[in-house]
Amino acid sequence: MKNIQLLIVTIICFNFIGCTNDFDAINDNPNAPQEVSPEFLLTNVIATELNENTYNQGLRLNNYLVQFNSDIEFERIDRYELGGNSGYWNLIFGLLTDLESMKSLPGYNDAYDGVAEILRSFLFSQLTDMWGDVPYTEALQFASLNFTPVYDTQESIYTNQQTGILARLEAAVEKLQNTSETIKGDIMFGNDLTKWVRFGNSLQVRYLLRTSKRSTSFSKLQELADSNMLMESNADNAVLPYLATSPNQFPLFSASTGIFQGLKMSKTVEDVLKSWDDPRIAVFFNPTPESVTAGNPTYKGLPNGLSTQSISEQGFVLNDLSLMADRFRDVPDGVDAQLMLYSEIQFALAEAVERGYITGNAEVYYQNGIRAHFEYYDVALPSDYFSRSAIALNGSMNQNLTKILTQKWLSLFMVGHEAWFNIRRTGIPALTPGPDNFNEDKYPVRYLYPESEQAANKDNYEAAAARIGGNNINSKNWWEKN
Repeated sequence: MKNIQLLIVTIICFNFIGCTNDFDAINDNPNAPQEVSPEFLLTNVIATELNENTYNQGLRLNNYLVQFNSDIEFERIDRYELGGNSGYWNLIFGLLTDLESMKSLPGYNDAYDGVAEILRSFLFSQLTDMWGDVPYTEALQFASLNFTPVYDTQESIYTNQQTGILARLEAAVEKLQNTSETIKGDIMFGNDLTKWVRFGNSLQVRYLLRTSKRSTSFSKLQELADSNMLMESNADNAVLPYLATSPNQFPLFSASTGIFQGLKMSKTVEDVLKSWDDPRIAVFFNPTPESVTAGNPTYKGLPNGLSTQSISEQGFVLNDLSLMADRFRDVPDGVDAQLMLYSEIQFALAEAVERGYITGNAEVYYQNGIRAHFEYYDVALPSDYFSRSAIALNGSMNQNLTKILTQKWLSLFMVGHEAWFNIRRTGIPALTPGPDNFNEDKYPVRYLYPESEQAANKDNYEAAAARIGGNNINSKNWWEKN
């Protein structure tokens, strides 16, 4: 699979760089646009978004917000200085433009359209879950010269029966199930439309649970749970392996020392994994250098949200704190770029059963999720794991939900901002803001709208900001309000 991906990337490079031995092409008009097939834009969207979701949004932002990692002042997001994350906003709209452009290219068909709709829905969900009300129905209307689109409400973005994310995902899945057309350029699922159907259905589960506080009917969730068309195993994971060769290596492999040294193990995740006696601690972190030198390897985390001064005053020794495991730093292809894992869906169904949204066996789903996550990282599951008091589902609904959602939290390590979205919705695990945070001890729930929106789309920006309660990092989304 990796060789196939490398071949595809190489083909793309040659296609766009224009390397050729055909000297007759010297007479081509260099100013005329070259015809591009849908497959190349599809490859670009998949590769770009998976890398961004995993590295910049997942590891370098979300992992601090949800206290997988803590920082020593290199990344001030650990102290809740979020800003606008405008680079991702712009990237998403760029990728959405690519998906829109595919429609006019020769070879575009229903199969491409279904896949593009699934990716489009995912990208718009990222926008609304990170910023709230955003341009949606009027977005990308460049042909009609609409450069100041209105901001749709998050409720309509998700639930409108014609244009909403959930409706369009359902329509995309139906289209893929009924087409005889094929696609190329799919470096995530190898052009397998059945896997796209499973992914599209699994996204519906994610978003139905995301919006569950605002729902009164869960018949669609039950239908999906019973469909046998969700992700069935890790073979259906929406991931893309990084490669051993540049430029497709995991970015932390070649990142500056400062970025790597800033990624300390959080005291929060240390406490959870040690309370479970969980071997996955070695998946994500290394023992402290000082303890290894002393011949007694131990894992030690740093509390989140500390200033450099506080770290010094409290006597933390930086060489006696755990950093990311070797697979993240020393191995260029040690991890995958990720959009969704099978384990997430099993935990989602376990939660849905435990809350009474659907019927089923919560314990089976829960244990499936745990097994899948151990398997994904190639870690042996301890034989007594499910009988441990910290793991077994044998308490009240609230106790069981805490166990289900904390396991889900761990399974979302580096999966974009998904762990942050789940914490905002459920409050599990309960996180305490660090003592030196910049947000008056409040847990942040959104990014600021980019400054470019305030300048170029002022009227619509101001209307949206007023509607959500102000453009600040504490204005809750529609789906997370109590």
